[in-house]
Amino acid sequence: MISKILIANRGEIALRVLRACKELGIATVAVHSTADADAMHVRLADESVCIGPPPSRDSYLNIHQIVAACEITGADAVHPGYGFLSENAKFAEILEAHDITFIGPTAEHIRIMGDKITAKKTAQELGIPVVPGSDGEVKPENALEVARKIGFPVLIKATAGGGGRGMKVARSEADLEEAVSTARAEALAAFGNDAVYMEKYLGKPRHIEIQIVGDGAGNAVHLGERDCSLQRRHQKVWEEANSPALNVDQRMKIGQICADAMKKLKYRGAGTIEFLYENGEFYFIEMNTRLQVEHPITEAITGIDLVHEQIRVASGGGLSVRQEDIVFSGHAIECRINAEDPRTFVPSPGTITHFHAPGGLGVRVDSGAYQGYRIPPYYDSLIGKLIVHGRTRVECMMRLRRVLDEFVIDGIKTTLPLFQDLINNQDIANGDYDIHWLEKHLAATSE
Repeated sequence: MISKILIANRGEIALRVLRACKELGIATVAVHSTADADAMHVRLADESVCIGPPPSRDSYLNIHQIVAACEITGADAVHPGYGFLSENAKFAEILEAHDITFIGPTAEHIRIMGDKITAKKTAQELGIPVVPGSDGEVKPENALEVARKIGFPVLIKATAGGGGRGMKVARSEADLEEAVSTARAEALAAFGNDAVYMEKYLGKPRHIEIQIVGDGAGNAVHLGERDCSLQRRHQKVWEEANSPALNVDQRMKIGQICADAMKKLKYRGAGTIEFLYENGEFYFIEMNTRLQVEHPITEAITGIDLVHEQIRVASGGGLSVRQEDIVFSGHAIECRINAEDPRTFVPSPGTITHFHAPGGLGVRVDSGAYQGYRIPPYYDSLIGKLIVHGRTRVECMMRLRRVLDEFVIDGIKTTLPLFQDLINNQDIANGDYDIHWLEKHLAATSE
């Protein structure tokens, strides 16, 4: 059994992992940059180690410093959270070479699913439906031939990318050359790799993801879906479980396809298989081999703690549940609260002068923020997640409306006003939206 876990992350996810460790009686080590010395997870951990100055490359991305912190404190496992080193195969290999357990999948699976082209081929081989597209990397000289075969409009995407970078749409042959060129340039600048691939561009899809957990020995379960269609610049803002667009049969069918695929792969730990969904069809886009920001809504509707499962599997204990034991109950919504201007989305670091988190039945706030906490300007602007659960979607929405009126964060700008706008929108109330809806709404309301 793992006895001490070093949490190689910061902010709300570090605190969330720390809480799970304490519930399991496992000692914790927090690592932090000099900018995060007063962070809540640092205050609450059993031990803490400063691993460098504020820039991520010198601290949270510094593998040698993190390994040294494990050796200094005697930590025998590392939980990477999400972001930073959570999908870094080299990091997983280095930890294993030092007899430190990486709480996540194998380095091989991180590599397979980290490259979009390899991931798509693997998904096809495992029986997962994929969006029509190129068989591999697309070069400028064969882009037109591939695009004609797929049919316009097409989407050009970086093979090593994410977050919308290195992604361009070509709606006709006239757009193609510039789209490919721009996508390759963006990919090279963002990821050091200009390889791109091509797939069919879907007009009004939803973004649906399936949560899975595997034990690495051929057993895997799915925990239903999340609808992450409300996005801006390909970044998720509001997530729901279950999706308003799916029925029970659709949910169980695609969930079982994903679970069966992970059994064949002998996948270890938590992971998320992401799809575009349109006209009743699912199209694989990628797999994230880590915990997701939106995992709490899955926990709300299943009652299963995903971090507990990750630690259990990494310890060799296997899964705590069978597929037939999993019961989906009610509806949950998560709002990502960022330290940003709610209209321009420009980051808003600074000191929180007043912080009041809402409460009540079915309400969860994951945040490392507190009154007097200074949000540093060096990292992602996510400062908290508001999760609300109800017996029905209507009850969940009514609870969320009440909770948003209670939530107070002063001293900085946050995205709370955005959610107060969304909760009163009729399209949102009806569950009638796709991945383009939010950006169109924001453009219309800013005029």
